[in-house]
Amino acid sequence: MAKTKKTKQKKPAKTAAKKDIITKNTAIGDVVSKYPQTAEVFAKHGLHCIGCAIASFESVEQGARSHGVDAGKLLKDLNTAAKKKKSSGHQGCSCC
Repeated sequence: MAKTKKTKQKKPAKTAAKKDIITKNTAIGDVVSKYPQTAEVFAKHGLHCIGCAIASFESVEQGARSHGVDAGKLLKDLNTAAKKKKSSGHQGCSCC
């Protein structure tokens, strides 16, 4: 009787980059509430209405589109800021 070889199943490759914290579908209000340091990023990109009523349900993509902002660049900058250590409040930012 011939021996059969067992083949090992390959495990999926792990990706080095972590998934983004903030996505295009994340509400602007949730972003600023959870990551106050992102307020300056929104302001830098021309989205100065982070505290308005619409921000509580409008997504990052919707806000970017309505203000003529590149959503991809905004998301990149937001995720970079969100991954940095949280500051206490908006001290030192240009939004207040």
